[in-house]
Amino acid sequence: MSNANPVELSGWGAYPRVECIVEQAETRGDIVRRLDHSGTIARGLGRSYGDAALNRGGQVLDLTLFNRYHAFNEDTGDLTCDAGVSLADIIRDFVPRGWFPAITPGTKYVTVGGCIANDIHGKAHHSQGSFANCVKALTILLADGTVVTANRNENADLFWANFGGMGLLGIILSATITLRRVETSYFHQKPIIVRDLEHLLEELEINDHLPYSVAWIDPLVTGARLGRGVLTVGDHARQKDLPADLAGAPLKIKRSPLFTVPIELPWFSLNPITLRILNAVISRVLANGASFAHYEKFFYPLDAVGHWYRGYGRPGFTQYQFVIPLEDGLKNMRALLETIAVSGQLPFLNVLKKLGPSSPGHLSFPFEGYTFAIDFPVRTGLSDLLSRLDQMVVDVGGRIYLGKDAFLSAPLLRPMYPRLDEWLHIKATVDPRNQFTSDLGRRVGLIPQ
Repeated sequence: MSNANPVELSGWGAYPRVECIVEQAETRGDIVRRLDHSGTIARGLGRSYGDAALNRGGQVLDLTLFNRYHAFNEDTGDLTCDAGVSLADIIRDFVPRGWFPAITPGTKYVTVGGCIANDIHGKAHHSQGSFANCVKALTILLADGTVVTANRNENADLFWANFGGMGLLGIILSATITLRRVETSYFHQKPIIVRDLEHLLEELEINDHLPYSVAWIDPLVTGARLGRGVLTVGDHARQKDLPADLAGAPLKIKRSPLFTVPIELPWFSLNPITLRILNAVISRVLANGASFAHYEKFFYPLDAVGHWYRGYGRPGFTQYQFVIPLEDGLKNMRALLETIAVSGQLPFLNVLKKLGPSSPGHLSFPFEGYTFAIDFPVRTGLSDLLSRLDQMVVDVGGRIYLGKDAFLSAPLLRPMYPRLDEWLHIKATVDPRNQFTSDLGRRVGLIPQ
C-alpha cells in the first residue's frame, strides 16, 4: 500500500468528490512498481463526468505523463502510442502533417486509454461509429502481471471487452489507432433551425448523408414546440473549398482555453433567469454559425473555457446521457424530454444526435437510435428525477452512458447492457480478485460484491 496522503478527487462533473490515494506513473516500469494490488483504477485527464476514475480510499494511478509516441505510418495513418497520449497531443503534432483523430468526442482533452475504456463517440457516430472503429490493437497489463496484446484476431474477446469496460479489466498501456487524412483543419457547416422535435428528427434523416450532425434544443420549451432548436450539420472542408482568408493556412491549429473560470461560482448563480439568458445566447450563436468552422469551434467549443465545470458551483453537476431505439423514437423521446422540461431541475447544456450501429464492444454505449445528453446541477430532488428517467429509458429498450453517469443503480444495468454476463465472465477470468476496481464499478455491479 502506498504511503502517499489521500487527496480529494472528482470527475469532470465535480460530483461526487472522494478521497483517493493518487500515484503518478511515467513509464511502464513505474506502473508495475507502483501498482497497488489491493485495488486500483487508471486515470487519464479526468474527463469522465462521474465516478469512473475514482476509487474511494484506494489507489488511482495517474497516467497523464505516460504519453509517448512509438510509431507512425505516413501511408496508412496508423499511430502507436502510450495510453496517456491525449487527442490534444495528437491534434497538436499531427494536424500540421495532414492527419486528424478519426473519432472524437466533444473535448480533445481525453487520453487514448480513456477513449477506449469509454468507447467514446461524437457527432459522426451515425456515419463513422465509435472509437473502437479506429483501434487496430492494444496492449494491456493484467492482474497477474502479464502484458497481453489484443486485437480483432488475437485475444479478441479481451480486445472487445475493453471498449466500454471502464478500465476495469487491467491497465491499457498502448494502442495502435488509425488517424484520418485531412486537407484542412476546417469544416463546412450549416445550421438548420427546427421548430419542434418531429421537425428535428425529420432533418436528421434528410441530412443523414452528411458525416457530422448535432442538435441543441431549448430545454425550457414544452407542448407543441418541444424540441425547438438548431441542428448543425457538416463535413470536412477541402483545401480548394476554403475562402481566401483561410486558404493561406489550411492546417492551422489553435491554442485553448481562451478563458478560464477562476473559481467555483455560487450555487445561486444558476437560476431560471440565467438559464433563459444562456439558452437565448446559444440559440443565436448556433443559428448564425459561419459557413466554415475551425475544428476548435466545430468539435470543441467548450474547450475554449478552462475549468468550465466550475460554473456549476461547489455541488457540481451530472451530464445525463441516454440512447433509445429508432423505433417509436419520436414518441419516446418526447416523453423523456417532457419529463425533463417539467422537472424543475434547471437543465443546462444539451445535445441530441442520431447514432449508428453499435460496435462489438460488450459494454459499448452507442447503438442505432437517438441519444440525448443534458447537464443538471446537483440539487435536491435530482436523484429522484434521474431514477424516473432511468426506468423510462429501460422500459423503451434504451441505456445510460456509464462514462457520464453518477447515479445509476446496479439493478438497472443488466437490462440496459444485455452482454453484461459475457463481460463479467471475462472480468472473472483476467481479474478474479477484482484488483482493478472503481467507485463506478462497485456502484453499478461491474465489480461483484
